[in-house]
Amino acid sequence: MSAELISILVLVVVFVIATTRSINMGALAFAAAFAVGELAADLDADGIFAGFPGDLFVVLVGVTYLFSIARSNGTTDWLVHASIRLVGGRIALIPWVMFVIAGALTAIGAVSPAAVAIVAPIALSFAARHGISPLLMGAMVVHGAQGGGFSPISIYGSIVNGIVEREDLPGDEVALFLASLIANVLIAGAVFVLFGGLRLGRGRAVAGDAGSPAEEETRLTAPRVATLVSLIALVVAVLAFDLDAGLTAVTLAVLLSAVWPDTSRKAVGEIAWPTVLLICGVLTYVGVLEEMGTIKWAGEGVGGIGVPLLAALLLCYIGALVSAFASSVGIMGALIPLAVPFLAQGEIGAVGMIAALAVSATVVDVSPFSTNGALVLAAAPDVDRERFFRQLMVYGGVVVAVVPAAAWLVLVVPGWG
Repeated sequence: MSAELISILVLVVVFVIATTRSINMGALAFAAAFAVGELAADLDADGIFAGFPGDLFVVLVGVTYLFSIARSNGTTDWLVHASIRLVGGRIALIPWVMFVIAGALTAIGAVSPAAVAIVAPIALSFAARHGISPLLMGAMVVHGAQGGGFSPISIYGSIVNGIVEREDLPGDEVALFLASLIANVLIAGAVFVLFGGLRLGRGRAVAGDAGSPAEEETRLTAPRVATLVSLIALVVAVLAFDLDAGLTAVTLAVLLSAVWPDTSRKAVGEIAWPTVLLICGVLTYVGVLEEMGTIKWAGEGVGGIGVPLLAALLLCYIGALVSAFASSVGIMGALIPLAVPFLAQGEIGAVGMIAALAVSATVVDVSPFSTNGALVLAAAPDVDRERFFRQLMVYGGVVVAVVPAAAWLVLVVPGWG
């Protein structure tokens, strides 16, 4: 049995154990990375830790630290109240407001995780306050961020269009953007209907209602003003100056803690440490798979299939499955070149194929193992995190199973481009 196949089977075992026993999947994944790396791939510690997501670790810690402070000093309550007033108190519209805000941020240049890091804590605080499903709200935020993620001026769009140009493939920037936007709007609409959006009906939230912010929660105190300035500074730092979201968030949180230690003292304890362990462990194992060539091995095996349409479908599924655990753009950067040989045959339209890969590899970011899904999981207040994790995992699995086939059927089979 090849080392690549062993590594895939071990990943399956990790999933089975984690879902049947009360063991943090991240801890299991670290153990699996050590065993597979040492025994099957002959990797030393440096090779095993090459895939440790240090940047994601800092993002998860920094953003949850900053928003824990915002919750403790009442800033998120103020933001929730502002969101209510924005739509005239119509609770049913709030998920769509969050969808649009997240999409606007990515469309103008924010990377998807940065947009989700900014919007998710506010959106999920509102969901907790008004009894909205956290899965509904979290999915709306993530799909909103992905909906705007492939605009011609966005980070994802620029990267993918650059890959297309480098590989000398025909491309269409507008078609790529519209494909992702329409797909995510449709999925968000389905999520809204299936997870209770229609039951929100004509309900309104106003100050003083049960479960809505009381008057004292809507006043701007000095700590809240400083926290709001910090959140705006985080947005500006990420979008305008391309600074790291995690490091910026940690710095801002430390400054707030230094000035107002009483309201910030418990914030470190409220960082979502189990989620950090979960995500970092799984992604470290995925890094081992990349180091030992498992992902490339699987992709090349699919690319060698002699039936272009079948190969295209399998590439979409590989993109979706692997992207649920790793970098979406990184996966597209690997899969688009693998598609070049059968795209050159002219039987598959390049524009449609690239759009299908883009959609397949990004809509799955609702998975709790992806950066966006992890941020949603970490940002949700007052939830059973294990239950919410399972909900995100099941929903992510449904998206992985359904969307690649739908994207292939709509974008690839007709031969667009």
